[in-house]
Amino acid sequence: MQIKLKEAAAFIDGKIFGDEEITFSSLAKIEEAQSGDLTFLYHQSYEKFFKHTKASAILVKPGFNKSRTDITYVETPDPNVAFAKLIIKYFNPELPLSGIDKSASIHKDAKLGNNVSVGKNAVISNGCRIGKNVKIFHNSVLLEDVEIGDDCIIFQNVSIREKCIIGNRVIIHAGAVIGSDGFGYYNDDKGAFYKIPQIGNVIIENDVEIGANSTIDRAAIGSTVIKRGVKIDNLVQIAHNVVIDEDSAMAAQSGVAGSTKIGKHCLLAGQVGVIGHIEIADNVILYAQSGVSKGIPKGGTYFGSPSKEVKTALKLEAHMRSLPEYAEKIKKLEEQVRLLQEELKKLK
Repeated sequence: MQIKLKEAAAFIDGKIFGDEEITFSSLAKIEEAQSGDLTFLYHQSYEKFFKHTKASAILVKPGFNKSRTDITYVETPDPNVAFAKLIIKYFNPELPLSGIDKSASIHKDAKLGNNVSVGKNAVISNGCRIGKNVKIFHNSVLLEDVEIGDDCIIFQNVSIREKCIIGNRVIIHAGAVIGSDGFGYYNDDKGAFYKIPQIGNVIIENDVEIGANSTIDRAAIGSTVIKRGVKIDNLVQIAHNVVIDEDSAMAAQSGVAGSTKIGKHCLLAGQVGVIGHIEIADNVILYAQSGVSKGIPKGGTYFGSPSKEVKTALKLEAHMRSLPEYAEKIKKLEEQVRLLQEELKKLK
């Protein structure tokens, strides 16, 4: 496939500097790009590759120093976003699944919409209601009374337990478990654990994406709710009765304990841990490996364990790294004080 650069630039509202008539056939990272590729440069740390890239064209920010004359430039305010839009437009792969495989088990009382595809050994149980244009890949299991909206993709080996509700345009990647039991127990007077039945469900609203091997527990009562537009990475644990508000995102290996509420437009980086029964405000960013031990009442950027406003956390981290130096200085000061005290004694 040959794509006209002029057409692609118009699609992303880019401005061309150089040969407007060239074409490209693929997209590539700047350090790997070859002739015929379109690449992009959005982060300063990748500028070192610009001198040697073999790409035919490159997306850059306005004002970029166009020192090479053998490459065509496309200026765009955000090359990273523009590159993503071009992937979606020209290179979005078709998923190879259509029809219902004869090995799939579909209960006679399940209701399937138009153009539903079901892969090998998948199970759709009694009372399930599936919208139109849904793809359910191999070995996935939907238990009783699961609802799935339109245009969803359920990849291999996904489990969705009873009474969970999935909205439209939801993507659930391989190995995810939706509606597993919450971690609910009580202790008797001897300290033994007894299971509390988890009788709620999980509600996943429209345009959510859930990564591979992530788990979202059903509520003890009521619902665990993942609201519209939330993006969840691989290996994320979300406990019972958690609510994650619209357009928030969680990176890999993060975890949220029970009954916590996370606001809109929040970003939890990798391995963030959040204690239960607290609230996190809208527009909160938590750096990787932060531990949240109490509520965060206002938006901002936080870091550390326990998490603190990022400027404070980084200052403390700098001081922590300097502790050996501080200890040596204190030792020398103590010695100087001791000598001064001895001198004072002699003067008396």
